[in-house]
Amino acid sequence: MAAQFRSYVWDPALIVAQMVLLQAGYYSSLGLWLALLGTLGSTGPSLQQVFSDEILGFSTPPGRLSMMAFILNALTCALGLLYFIRRGKQCLDFTVTVHFFHLLGCWVYNSRFPATLTWWLVHIVCTALMAAIGEYLCMRIELREIPLSSAPKSNV
Repeated sequence: MAAQFRSYVWDPALIVAQMVLLQAGYYSSLGLWLALLGTLGSTGPSLQQVFSDEILGFSTPPGRLSMMAFILNALTCALGLLYFIRRGKQCLDFTVTVHFFHLLGCWVYNSRFPATLTWWLVHIVCTALMAAIGEYLCMRIELREIPLSSAPKSNV
């Protein structure tokens, strides 16, 4: 069998490790953003801010800070896609997986399915941002020129 350019072998252990790493990065960076933005609103990060669908909203300062933290977290996690996934084709898959597991976490934490419109809008925007920016960053890396020789060029 001839060697192919970028031939990949399906590696479930790698995929699971990447999902766990990305999910851990998602919650770590979200906690960091909530802590940083909480200093502005003099509130500390809590599980309620992470998992509750009722706290997100435009009407209260903690709701606005939480929404801002989720959006900044999407940008941070796009960098995580760049460093941990490195494939533009897989960015959407991993982004949807991270947000699906977050949906399940919210469902378990609240003992009910998230029902507020604001929660859904914030997470749809965050999913789109994370996937689009992550794919853009990964494609920039993938489309770099491949050096063909290490010898210095001579001007003739």
